[in-house]
Amino acid sequence: MKSKATHTSIWLYVLSALFVLVNAYFIYKNNYYFSLLPAFIAIVYMSFYNLKQLLFFVIFCTPFSLNLESMDIGSSIGFYLPTEPILFGLTIILVLRLLHRRTYDKAILNHPITYAALFYLAWLGITSITSAYPMVSFKFLISKLWFIIPILLFGTILFKEKKNIFLVQWLYIIPLTIVVIITLIRHYGYGFDQEIAHWIMSPFFKDHTSYGAIVAFYIPITIALLFRKENTPIIQFTLLFILTVLTIGLIYSFTRAAWLSLIASLGVYFLFKFKIKFKYVAGVGILALIVGLSFYNEISYALSKNKTDSTKNLGNHIESMSNISTDASNLERINRWDCAVKMFQERPVFGFGGGTYAFEYARFQHSDNLTVISTNFGNKGNAHSEYLGAFAETGLVGGLSFIILLFFVFYRASILYIKLINENLKLILMGIILALTSYFVHGLLNNYLDTDKASIPVWSSIAIIVALDIYHYKPNKKFNEEN
Repeated sequence: MKSKATHTSIWLYVLSALFVLVNAYFIYKNNYYFSLLPAFIAIVYMSFYNLKQLLFFVIFCTPFSLNLESMDIGSSIGFYLPTEPILFGLTIILVLRLLHRRTYDKAILNHPITYAALFYLAWLGITSITSAYPMVSFKFLISKLWFIIPILLFGTILFKEKKNIFLVQWLYIIPLTIVVIITLIRHYGYGFDQEIAHWIMSPFFKDHTSYGAIVAFYIPITIALLFRKENTPIIQFTLLFILTVLTIGLIYSFTRAAWLSLIASLGVYFLFKFKIKFKYVAGVGILALIVGLSFYNEISYALSKNKTDSTKNLGNHIESMSNISTDASNLERINRWDCAVKMFQERPVFGFGGGTYAFEYARFQHSDNLTVISTNFGNKGNAHSEYLGAFAETGLVGGLSFIILLFFVFYRASILYIKLINENLKLILMGIILALTSYFVHGLLNNYLDTDKASIPVWSSIAIIVALDIYHYKPNKKFNEEN
């Protein structure tokens, strides 16, 4: 037995040496792709023997992932490497495994969040058939499947182990922090200029708004991890360092929507902190809506008087949030929203199909709404709203199904937070609630759920809520304390 192990070791040394020599030759020829062979072998191995580690690997790689459209090797391909090809393969493996074993935890399938997600997917399938661009919509549907099946359905099972709930946060936060540090160092070289902030985070993020949204997402989760009682001094110091880096990164992302979303998250935290009942929140919301509609003309006039444009001065940048008279970014966002509304009005039942907004919105632009950054090619953002985009692309049912999904997510999470006894679980759940609040408030102004950077954090957070509801909450104090 010992000689066999020795024989295997010898072959490993020989193959390793051979790889080093061959790779050195390819590097000499300015070809670096052969260097990826060990990672490829590891991915193949995990695909057959350890799907859990493969999913963890995908989560870790997400902040570093690169879009082929921004690389010379794939200008017409919208894949993010290495995450989306792996997720696509993982989806196929999981579906085949499910068909072979014919068993799956019915508690997950019967959960209201899962029902809502599956209905959302089913309607996407229907609107792909009726789509103005069926191939685009079916590709959009498949991309949703490779996020929802591995992350939500498979991820929920993984989160049956409490340690995995905390592990996935670290797996995303650490590489994200590295990306933010790289961005800040590069930004420092340009004197933290606002114009530079639009692209300085590339190639990891396509623009400053998506970058700001994800940095804002992980600030509440980092704070939640920071307050765990089990933290050693080293972990505590590390989390304080990470929180500082993320905060500075968010400030110098110059992403006004991300700043606003964190303020909204803080407001939600105080609702839980002071145990303010939902009926009072709803009442204030309805009252604010009535006042807003009653004084719409006066409010519009007041906003039109604001001439402050976004600048590198942080005070002016904040003030420019309400400038709808001269700020090109705000005006273009209104232009995109107007197009989305007109698209919905033209096709209110099925919409134009998932992923089609960029191909259709140009003809709905009105000359009065055009700005200096307007384009007919959909290459500078999408509908700038997760919600209006859903209504424009998938019609009334699709838009409502998305909102209903979010309702169940926040409703179940809120009930869980009130009833959970385990302090660590309550902490991370609060961090997730605030993170999701941040993203979906930001979603009023931008939309990124078609990218791995946003979809993986969002769907993994939803999976954690489902797992907590099914596996980690029981109306039994002893169970909660042990878990």
